Amino acid sequence: MARIVAITGASGGLGMAMVQQFVDAGDIVYMLDLSDSAAGENTRSIITDVTDEVSVKHAIDTIIEAHGKLDVLINNAGLQHRDKVEDFPVQKWRQLIDVMLTGTFLMTKYALPHMKTAKAGRIINMSSIHGMMATPEKSAYVAAKHGVIGLTDVTGIEAAPFGITVNAVCPGPVKTPMIVRQLEDLAQSEGLDEQEALKRIIYPKQAQERFIEPHEVANTVFFLASEAASGITMEHIKVAGGM
Repeated sequence: MARIVAITGASGGLGMAMVQQFVDAGDIVYMLDLSDSAAGENTRSIITDVTDEVSVKHAIDTIIEAHGKLDVLINNAGLQHRDKVEDFPVQKWRQLIDVMLTGTFLMTKYALPHMKTAKAGRIINMSSIHGMMATPEKSAYVAAKHGVIGLTDVTGIEAAPFGITVNAVCPGPVKTPMIVRQLEDLAQSEGLDEQEALKRIIYPKQAQERFIEPHEVANTVFFLASEAASGITMEHIKVAGGM
């Protein structure tokens, strides 16, 4: 039987890689994003603002009304802004925290009761290597991703008696448009070409000295959503090439 999967931030590079994994397995994937993002026969699109409680509740209610269940929730929506702490705009701080931490909380809040009723479910939260370490000029991103790990563990404790697993995936430098733009900005500000910027910014911290590809993260997410991962919960799994 096809699983019902909901993925936030589904139209981005990581999101689309995840969508493809589940669609290829015959699952029905709900793509929750700020714009209509349905990409094929087994996908559905619900325009969703993960920072807005009414919007989130509408998305979950729509899925439950259509299928009576939600098997897998993947909290993937994210964005980035860089600035020194003293220069970080408060509006940007709140936006990043709202999307990545409050959004993960709201999606979980409204999905979890249905999973508890079914006594089954998988929740997979996209944290980051920055949920385990820090990088200058990323105060809001690092704070949000650390918070996602904490939320993962609390939810995991509460969900375990109902047969629900809750895990965090912590990607390293994934070659998505967001990180490419960051790299270009850093290279320009420091007068480096891309390879020099990579060596200075990423490679000293990473054993494999390469970008992680979106499908490598999607593979891990897909495994955690499977029956084979039924004994794995409250873990924070790095896909980071040795960071």
